[in-house]
Amino acid sequence: MSEDLEARRAALPEEWKRGFDWVEKSLSGRIVDFERHERWRPAWFIDVDTGDEVVSVYWRGDRGASDHGVYPLEHEFRVLQVLEKHDIPVPHPYAMCDDPHGMLIGKVPGRHDLGTCDDEAEALSVVDHYVELLARMHAIPLEDFEAIGMERPTTPEAIGLGDFDSWEQQYRSFKCRPEPWIEFMIRWVRRNVPQGRDTPTFLTCDCGQFMFDQGRVTAVVDLELAYLGDPAADLAGMRARDLSESLPNLKLAVQRYAEYSGRHIDPRVIDYHTVRFGLCTPMVCAHLCAQASREVAYVQYLAWYLVYGRCPLEIIAQLEGIEIGPLALPDPAPSRLGAAHEYTIEMLQPVDGPNSFEIDSALRAAQLTERIDRYGRELEAQDLDEAAVLLGRRPGSWAESDAALEELVLASGPERDAEFAQYFTRHILRQEFLLGPAARELENVSYQPID
Repeated sequence: MSEDLEARRAALPEEWKRGFDWVEKSLSGRIVDFERHERWRPAWFIDVDTGDEVVSVYWRGDRGASDHGVYPLEHEFRVLQVLEKHDIPVPHPYAMCDDPHGMLIGKVPGRHDLGTCDDEAEALSVVDHYVELLARMHAIPLEDFEAIGMERPTTPEAIGLGDFDSWEQQYRSFKCRPEPWIEFMIRWVRRNVPQGRDTPTFLTCDCGQFMFDQGRVTAVVDLELAYLGDPAADLAGMRARDLSESLPNLKLAVQRYAEYSGRHIDPRVIDYHTVRFGLCTPMVCAHLCAQASREVAYVQYLAWYLVYGRCPLEIIAQLEGIEIGPLALPDPAPSRLGAAHEYTIEMLQPVDGPNSFEIDSALRAAQLTERIDRYGRELEAQDLDEAAVLLGRRPGSWAESDAALEELVLASGPERDAEFAQYFTRHILRQEFLLGPAARELENVSYQPID
């Protein structure tokens, strides 16, 4: 081991010293290089010399404070084992570690951003290959997944809802404030389960995640949410993935899936699952946005909370035949000491190379607070004015408004779906405007049409 490598390893926290010792023992080799993967969960790229070769592996750890609590890492590990057995290109699952909790999987070649493709033809080729693999995964016998503890749904209700109960249970266990638009969408999802859907398949769930090279998928990745349910849900998952990682021409992808699989799925069923799956993100993010923690990239989670709430609401509005209407966006009106926000943003800008993940998260928070200072008061006033139309009185604050609106939602039936969809969409659009450039890749995105 080089002196530099030895010093870097000696500087690691104790838990990672234990973890790296475990990696060497598991692969019967010695670590010759490692690099932290900067993201919201612990992750490392590690090279191990086994004597015969240098093996490149990836450590995928628990989410920590942001853990959704729906599936453990062991679930993804077992899913990878099944898919590998059926010749689906996935990272090779090496082993699970208890302390620190994580799994060791093979590092796969390629890249993940289709924006790096040479042209649109290459990007379309990659998506087409992924859809072919998706059809193959959907054809794997369910008995193989039942053998690792996955539950086969047997009724149209269970097939349609999938694992929604688990996500709602997690949301309710952490709920710490009124969430009227989430409660509205939960009720909509439960009232509108597609009927006549009786053939479940394996689902990647968080669909559209892969590595690729030269127009072909090199590995299907991030399978931590996999479950058994309606195959339409994975096509909906691709629409959700497209919001943050652009996937070209999903209308064509849906058509190609029908050709590869022999399943022609009603677009309205995909719309339903687009709403149902999209809602899972704000449900899991709600408490993290209500009570910020330094362990969580606050603005990233707030962007997910808002965007993955607003986009499903737009689908509901379309199904209800409702026009959202333009917002009257205010002119900036910064407070007397608003320059302090500008100063903070300037101080957090990168100087020599990109910021660390933590400093970049702080920069995004500063950008958000600067826009709140400039626009927040007027936007909140607009919101309360529109809430008054639903409530019959103007609330005195956003907290009073949310509490009253949640009470109204829970007391109402489907006859008010259209006006709720319109109001809540406009409400979230105002919050998204405050995010502005801090939203990064999620700024001003919407679902692709598929019909």
